Amino acid sequence: MGNQANSRQKRSTSESTVEVHSVMVECTVTSRFAHTVMTSTALNKANSSQEIFFEVELPKTAFITNFSMEIEGKVYVGEVKEKEKAKKQYEKAVSTGQTAGLVKASGRKMEKFSVHVNIAAESNVTFILTYEELLQRKLGHYEILTRVKPNTVIQQFQILTNIYEPQGLSYVDAKATFLSNELLPLVEKTVTDKKAHISFSPTPEQQRKCPGCDGTLIEGDFIIEYDVKRDKRLGEIQIVNGYFVHFFAPPDLHRVPKNVVFIIDRSGSMYGNKIKQTREAMLAILQDLHQEDYFAVILFDNVVNCWKESLTKATKENVAEAMEYVKGIRDEGTTNINSAMLRGINMLVQDRQDNHLPEKSMDMIILLTDGMPNDGESNIQKIQQNVREAMGGNMTLFCLGFGNDVDYNFLDVMSKENKGLARRIFEASDAALQLQGFYDEVSSPLLLEVDLKYPDNQVDSLTTRHFNQLFNGSEIVVAGRLMDNDLDNFLVEVFGQGATVSDWDVLYPDEEYIFGDFTERLWAYLTIQQLLEKSKSGEPDEKANATAKALDMSLQYNFVTPLTSMVVTKPETEDATASPLIADKLTEGAGQFARTSLEPIDMDGDPHFMIELPNRNDALCFNINDTPGTIFNLVRDSISGILVNGQIIGDKKIPPDGKINTYFWKFGIIHQIFGVKLEITTQEILVLQDVHYNPLLTFLCSVDLLVTKDGKLTVTLKDSVKFIILLHKVWKKHPYHRDYLGIYTVDTHLLSPSVHGLLGQFYHGIDFEVTNLHPGEDPEKPDATMFVKGQEINVTRGWQRDFRRNWKGENVPCWFVHNNGLGLIDGVEADYIVSDLFTAV
Repeated sequence: MGNQANSRQKRSTSESTVEVHSVMVECTVTSRFAHTVMTSTALNKANSSQEIFFEVELPKTAFITNFSMEIEGKVYVGEVKEKEKAKKQYEKAVSTGQTAGLVKASGRKMEKFSVHVNIAAESNVTFILTYEELLQRKLGHYEILTRVKPNTVIQQFQILTNIYEPQGLSYVDAKATFLSNELLPLVEKTVTDKKAHISFSPTPEQQRKCPGCDGTLIEGDFIIEYDVKRDKRLGEIQIVNGYFVHFFAPPDLHRVPKNVVFIIDRSGSMYGNKIKQTREAMLAILQDLHQEDYFAVILFDNVVNCWKESLTKATKENVAEAMEYVKGIRDEGTTNINSAMLRGINMLVQDRQDNHLPEKSMDMIILLTDGMPNDGESNIQKIQQNVREAMGGNMTLFCLGFGNDVDYNFLDVMSKENKGLARRIFEASDAALQLQGFYDEVSSPLLLEVDLKYPDNQVDSLTTRHFNQLFNGSEIVVAGRLMDNDLDNFLVEVFGQGATVSDWDVLYPDEEYIFGDFTERLWAYLTIQQLLEKSKSGEPDEKANATAKALDMSLQYNFVTPLTSMVVTKPETEDATASPLIADKLTEGAGQFARTSLEPIDMDGDPHFMIELPNRNDALCFNINDTPGTIFNLVRDSISGILVNGQIIGDKKIPPDGKINTYFWKFGIIHQIFGVKLEITTQEILVLQDVHYNPLLTFLCSVDLLVTKDGKLTVTLKDSVKFIILLHKVWKKHPYHRDYLGIYTVDTHLLSPSVHGLLGQFYHGIDFEVTNLHPGEDPEKPDATMFVKGQEINVTRGWQRDFRRNWKGENVPCWFVHNNGLGLIDGVEADYIVSDLFTAV
């Protein structure tokens, strides 16, 4: 988790007028249940009102339980409401032109919430965010992760964590990505048998990058890892105020042999780093197999290839042979997930029938893919059905979705229907380590088909009691309600393949460390999480019932879950009426927002045009579709002598859906004052000179070109704009798509007021108003009415990819204008067509 308070000023000032007084992160952990309060106070030092930002990153597994603001002595407290009811308040705010909403961008482990509020001159604002989560044991420890991003030196800065574990602490470790030799001694840690106290409170001088500067050293992750003592085979039961929680992770169990089929996508979309990192990870994973394990390797694109036709014992010789096979993996073809999955399942089924595998062993499939099924059976529901029926409840499926383009919901449901889970692998330099890390979590099963039994006449409202497997380093948690509040012990039985134990042992936590009936909130948290999982798969009635119950409990316990939103009504000020702030929690596979505040104009894609409006935290988007080969004027400024034209190219052939995508593949840029012409294509950059100028001198004085290895060309025109042109490489054997270019404009204010063109007409801003937000054809993308340039047009709320910061792109929310931008652009798209790459309209 991190936070920052910034200003977005309504009037210009010569220096920053927001001062952040304090940032306090206080986490209390009782029996793995963590309660975190983050408080930040900032002052508007300006002589006029301005907007102050608050940002906080929190774990994806956490639920927000409160968000409030204190302004001029008055507290505005959040209220959790059903998402649809909160959405109506949000729509009303948008329709009146108010900015509203907590914008969320999702990372690997964290979610970012940000909010801004208009504050009067010389006023303080205090933001308070509270969230709760049940810490999950992975690889033998629990982790408390605090993301720290203050962005400036803070007068009072503190991270404070108190841990209380009745079982006793086996170890506690505190570290941070930003800790230098000078900062390390500032981490104070006190550990006794059952309690730990960790604090980090650097002074302003200790935070500074250099004496007297505002730059801060404090930026990154502050991480606490710990584990508890495990003396009893049955685990520990704790009872508080009529609710109990049972933690089960017995020591000294022997691992169960596993039979694992690795099914690896090698289609064309795995081109480059993905396939390289997959090879690297698989080589490490194969070396980690135990000799009693059996394994198989299946590669697929549109064709399915097996290393061997049955599973093989993981002897040193067989592993070495498989590693040589893996080294030869190359990307090619389309994606036939259905055939690959059925081949792997049938291999396990046949080997079981032939008694080729150990009787007491676990059958699992690990699928790695980065794309959608687009060959063979492509209906997602049909593939899920085929896999479910073929597995028959006898195997465990783990799905790894590589990158942003994968249909994560498809993999998530398919995994959960077959005793497993899905995990997203993020495209980054450490992707191979992510793959290995996931495998480490599931590579050592200790117990299979675990059932925990409690006396029926003594407990009810139990969370899930059956678990398909218990892996080494993890933990099973069951919570429930006691029918007799005075009960002080009860019998517990645990059944699993290879083990049956029964016992009773109850611990009573220290009253000092109990917060808000933590066992009841832990029970509610766990119940809601499990109901949300049930709402994704199963019969329609079961899904509906699980959703309804999860919603009721989310409202009852004040949790912000995917079914609820937290509404805070901010106050009216001299130049802003009251409008609600909405805190939402989205699921991993849902559309996600990301705020950017760079230059306002860019074009990238099919071909997509985006006018970004940083001062409104918004953007407008439109497409231009025409015949491949058409050349459009993008920018023309007769006063500064700048001209930019672009030519589109189409797909190699008509796709199955009949829709031909077009892209920009060639740009012509003219700096008329210096007689310089640039022709930029997906293959080359040509520099052309006017004969009246000294070519070398003219070029050196007027144009600067910078090409970087990630396919980015920056063209800087003397005393004028800067164009960033991105080359998007497509797999060379792709049946439809081609390489294409995107263009982004920087320093547009240096062009004259008369600048025009498809992009140029927006360089100096545009006024519009959006009202009447209402459901559209896509439930995730509402429609609205836009008043712009004296016209009323229909627009749709959606997302657009922005590739300026990295080649993977970021999702930016925008209002999409239909019909080739009709009503938004001056005239019609045909008015911008030119005959030549260096011809003006």
